Amino acid sequence: MRYRGVFAVVFTLLADGAAAQEVDCSDPDTQMELTFCAQQDWQAADAALNDMYKRAMVVLSQIDESEGADQPYAMTYLRDAQRAWITFRDNACAAEGYRAHGGSMEPMLIYGCRARLTEQRVQDLHLLTQTY
Repeated sequence: MRYRGVFAVVFTLLADGAAAQEVDCSDPDTQMELTFCAQQDWQAADAALNDMYKRAMVVLSQIDESEGADQPYAMTYLRDAQRAWITFRDNACAAEGYRAHGGSMEPMLIYGCRARLTEQRVQDLHLLTQTY
């Protein structure tokens, strides 16, 4: 586990520097480029998730206020669910990446999984905000 973390940090530092200026994610050529583009997809999805989560918390805070509850129950449920979901996503994607454990594809598989699951979570939170 520690090895993977170090590899990810080193790769990210390299990718964010030189490769970021040259990579065409519409047509990546190397494994490093594929991984870099998968990371970019995940980061974009994560930014969208953060925005949607904030919107969902606003909606649920309004529900809590309208209920006159002495505690923010709806917001607490969402916060707890989000924390559990992040744990689920990270573990599910680590398992998915394990198909290429120790290989150069492993980070790409993990980033791709995180992007896919995060995009789905954004949709789930969007639906939550639309039902109230």
